[in-house]
Formats: sequence, structure tokens, C-alpha cells
Amino acid sequence: MRILYLDLDTLRPDHLGCYGYGRDTSPNIDKIAKDGVRFENYYCSDAPCLPSRTALMTGMFGIHSGVVNHGGVAADLRLEGKGRDFRSMLGRESLPAFLRECGFKTVSVSPFAERHSSWWFNAGFNEIYNTGKCGMESAEEVTPTVLKWIENNAGEDNWFLQVNYWDPHTPYRAPEEFGNPFENEPMPGWITEDVFKEHLKHAGPHSLWELNMFHGNEDPRYPRYPGEAKDMKTLKKFFDGYDSGIRYMDEHIGSLLDAFSQKGVLDDMVIIISSDHGENMGELGIYGEHATADNVTPKIPMIIRWPGMQKGHVDKGLHYNLDLGPTLAELLNRQAPASWDGQSYALTVKDGVDCGRDYLVLSQCAHVCQRSVRFDNWIYIRSYHDGYHLFPDEMLFDVDKDPHEQNNLVKERKDICKEAVYRLNQWHDEMMKTMDHDADPLWTVMNEGGPFHIKYADLKEYCKRLEKTGRGCAVEKYREKYPDKFR
Repeated sequence: MRILYLDLDTLRPDHLGCYGYGRDTSPNIDKIAKDGVRFENYYCSDAPCLPSRTALMTGMFGIHSGVVNHGGVAADLRLEGKGRDFRSMLGRESLPAFLRECGFKTVSVSPFAERHSSWWFNAGFNEIYNTGKCGMESAEEVTPTVLKWIENNAGEDNWFLQVNYWDPHTPYRAPEEFGNPFENEPMPGWITEDVFKEHLKHAGPHSLWELNMFHGNEDPRYPRYPGEAKDMKTLKKFFDGYDSGIRYMDEHIGSLLDAFSQKGVLDDMVIIISSDHGENMGELGIYGEHATADNVTPKIPMIIRWPGMQKGHVDKGLHYNLDLGPTLAELLNRQAPASWDGQSYALTVKDGVDCGRDYLVLSQCAHVCQRSVRFDNWIYIRSYHDGYHLFPDEMLFDVDKDPHEQNNLVKERKDICKEAVYRLNQWHDEMMKTMDHDADPLWTVMNEGGPFHIKYADLKEYCKRLEKTGRGCAVEKYREKYPDKFR
């Protein structure tokens, strides 16, 4: 058996054709989706990059592994302590190590371990190809390594190949000569002039005035990514940059599929397509960042084409990214490691059976400190640190009627909020009972001063910028909420 796992960084499912997007961003991905199972409600348990891939590879929620942040104590796996064996647990129970025990040659083409100093990410891989730019790669710098591997190895049996592309991640870096396939196409219709004007008032990192976190400076190396978007024309450039990155990456995926086809292995190969997280593209007033635990940042595509199993099926159940490991284990007739928190949905892939969970709890502690509960048609978001976005402590959105999270229904639906808080507490109790540590890493982050990506922000200087850009009304709110930053 041969398994190709396409790990496509920062890819929103609703910007793919197979998920209903109006722009033709993903013809090659769409072909794979047509022949497999497409999951509509698939989420990373812990966002963004480092926590998400930690959950996937270790099979554990961030509250169990300890990794929920991009810096500080909660950016490293917890030590196993005195029970650690000659080899660490990950040497046996990471997803690649498990697959290797199942007889697969495991291969990674990714710079991820170096990007986050997450060297454990390499655990269990037989071969590791670091593409060398710590996630700043463009597809043309990744594809040659993969094509060479395909040429030399594709005909062998029993391999698992993880290929990591980064083109949808900021700064949008598709080469200029690629052009703009969406030059004559409109932006998503939900961003009206009224929405745009409202978002111009937003204060906080990655607002329309500060697409580069806390400033509006542009980098000449990345002309597709503006520093600020004060008009709709510039905002369209921003959207076109993101979508062009997806289309450029998709064309490179097409070249990989062609290479596998030439080797005569494409038709019998398992193909899995997913991401580490999505991207705020205007939701909650945030642009070009994976900054929240809402229904956008943690939501990811999942497409599984498994020859001989379901074809053209759409699953609507609720799943975590860490459910992939137990699913592969069941499909391979193996027992999943006891340390994994995931729940198999193999029956969905085999027979189209709904194996979804009753609810999900999603976490984000790198840009904000939030936990959310996703159930029925609701997402309830609880903010412990707002990452300087001035969010209310609670937010509630109807994801069916309001997918872009414009109407906070906390005041109108206290009943739903109470149900969500009950589920959140139920999950938290279960997590704390099933771990050897008494520290919730979310509170570790809070006690360190908050999420990593606002750690070095100068709020006084930022307030001066707010005054200059006509958003001075936010300054007093910052002073009230963060008085220690103004002493």
C-alpha cells in the first residue's frame, strides 16, 4: 500500500472548489475529492501551526501533550519523566512511528521541524527532506525534491509520504510571472462596502490597517501581500494573493499526480489532503492570520481517496485532525496506541457511516488564549486573553446562518451559551482526569503574560498609531483592559 499525505499549510476549505468556492482555485484537489470522501466539519483540536501538527503527530490534545503556544513553556512537549524508557514514547507512538511499525517506509518533505524547533516532528520518519527555508518556501522550491523521490521510489510498495506546501501562508508568495488568475473575478460577496467600513474601525493585529501584525509596512519581496488595505481595490489584491497561492500550489500538486501516474501507481494509491489550520480572511475583523479558536482558523479540509472504498461521499460529522491516526489504524487492521486521544471514523471511509462526535472543543493560545465549543450549528468562543483584539469574553455564532461570524448572539441565546459552557467544563474535567500533570497549559501561557505573538508588542506605540489612523476611540479601551501596559 502507498499513502500520499498532502499537508497544505493555512488552507481554508471554503476557498477550494470542491467545498463550493466560486473561484477556480483547486482543479487538481477537486479531482481527488470527487473520487474520495470529503469531510465538511473537520477541525484541528489546537491551533495554529505548532499545536495543530503536534496534535496530529502525537495523537494527543494540546492539554495532554503540553503544546498550545508558539513560544514559552507550552511550545515544548511535556517531559515523560521518570517513566521514560530507553526510547521516548514518540519513538513508538507518533503517527509516523506507528505507520513504520505497520511496515511502511515513512518519508517527510517538510521544513516544519526546523521552523518551530519541533525536532520531535521527525520522530518515526525513515527519510527526512528539509526544504530549508523554515516555511518560507514557494512550491517550485518543494516540488523538485518530491519529483526526485517519486522517480526513485514510487514503484516500491508500502510507503507513507508527507509533502508539505506553504503557498497559502502569509506572505503570499506565488511568483510574479504566475500572474493573477483572479484579476477579473470579484471578492467573496459577504465583504460588502458596509462590512469593509466597519472593519476599518477595527483595532488589533492583522486589522485592515495592519496586515503585518502591528504595522502597515510592505515587503517588496512579496508584492501580492499589501501592508494595509484602506480601500476595496487593495483588499481585492489581498484576496487574490491568497487564492493565487492556492492555485499555484494546486498546479504543483498536479505535477506530482502526473509523476505518480507515469510511474503507474496513481490509481491504486491512497491520497489524503488536509491542512494544519485555516485563515481569518475578514472574520472577526482579522485578515491574513490564523489567530482565533473560532469556526474559521481551526477548520481544515480533509479529503481521503482510498481505492475500493467510498467515492464521491460527503461527510458532515464533527471530527478532529487527531482522529486521523486511529482511523488509519482501523483501516490497516491495527490497534491504535493507548496514548492517542483520537476516535476512528474508518466506517465513514469504508461505508459512508456517520462517525462524528457530539461536540468538539477547540483551542488557540499562540495569538489569543481561547477555547471554543463546536456543536450542532453553533460555535461558542470563550476568550481568556484577547490578543489585543478587544474581544468580549464570550462570543456565540450560528455557523449555518452566519459563517463569517458577524453577529454575536451571546445576549440573545444565553441558553445555548450555558449548554456550551457545560460541555466545555465536561471536556476539561475529562482531560484533567486523564493526565499526569495538574497544569492546564492554557493557564501556563496566561501566567507567562499571554500568547506568544503579542508578547513583544508595544501597546503604547500601537495606541499612537491608532490615534493617527482615526481609531483613537480604541485607546481608552486598551487602557482600561491592560492598565499595566501603560505604566
